[in-house]
Amino acid sequence: MTEEDRRLTDRFLDMMSAEYGASKHTLQAYRNDLERASESLARPLVHADPAELSGLAERWGELSGATVARRAAALRRFYGFLLDEGLRADDPSAALPRPRLERPLPRILDNREVERMFEAAEDRAASDEGNAVRNLALLELLYGSGLRATELVSLPRAAVRAGQSFLILRGKGSKERLVPISGRAEAAVGKWRHHVPSASLWLFPSGKGHLSRVRLFQIVRQLAADAGIAPDRVSPHVLRHAFATHLLSGGADLRVLQSLLGHADIATTQIYTHVDSSRLVELVNARHPLADRPS
Repeated sequence: MTEEDRRLTDRFLDMMSAEYGASKHTLQAYRNDLERASESLARPLVHADPAELSGLAERWGELSGATVARRAAALRRFYGFLLDEGLRADDPSAALPRPRLERPLPRILDNREVERMFEAAEDRAASDEGNAVRNLALLELLYGSGLRATELVSLPRAAVRAGQSFLILRGKGSKERLVPISGRAEAAVGKWRHHVPSASLWLFPSGKGHLSRVRLFQIVRQLAADAGIAPDRVSPHVLRHAFATHLLSGGADLRVLQSLLGHADIATTQIYTHVDSSRLVELVNARHPLADRPS
């Protein structure tokens, strides 16, 4: 990346941080994508013309569609910034490649498999052994509240309080949302809290900080194995998918589900409408205003 591109990239990222509150992770992702794009062009990004940007489709031919889409999105935002700041008189980003992406359906567990995981975790937690009690609390919050892995491991010690059926969570993009806490989850967390040092800042402490996402992944896979489920089928995100899919299957409103999951765009939530088509037909027949009208 040329010095000019580096200087303008720094200005662009400062704007993203100040005006949009972009996280350090997001800013670093933008920087990496702009640097990789710069390496693919013969001259600085700031001076690239539509023909050069169109040629990126061939240069990026071996990359996945998702990677190409992400890099193109970073460049579109960068050129929009240059145009707004008067640093370019035109926006050449319309020439960028636009790969068609087919979003894969999320992997899920059926109700019986989730029940088996809970049965195995509850059996182990009955011994009151610390790790077993912790693991049951983790499972209750993952499946019962649909938390993201990072949201779960970084919960403060007092996040879940007795008699409070929800918690206020700061999730992706630093956006706050209300998350429901079931009576089962509240009880499991209450039992686990007796094992947490009173001086701990975290509900799930580990070493000098809190439990890591990697360790949570390992714990969830072990919980699956304990229940006789192939560990490679289960992850914290699969349990979040199960939470969403089973709620929708039970008749939950898509907008409510969007709020519970913390999705900024309902299009993200619509991936869960892959539930059994017979269930959707049943819902229409039962709930539609004309359902009882004679034909």
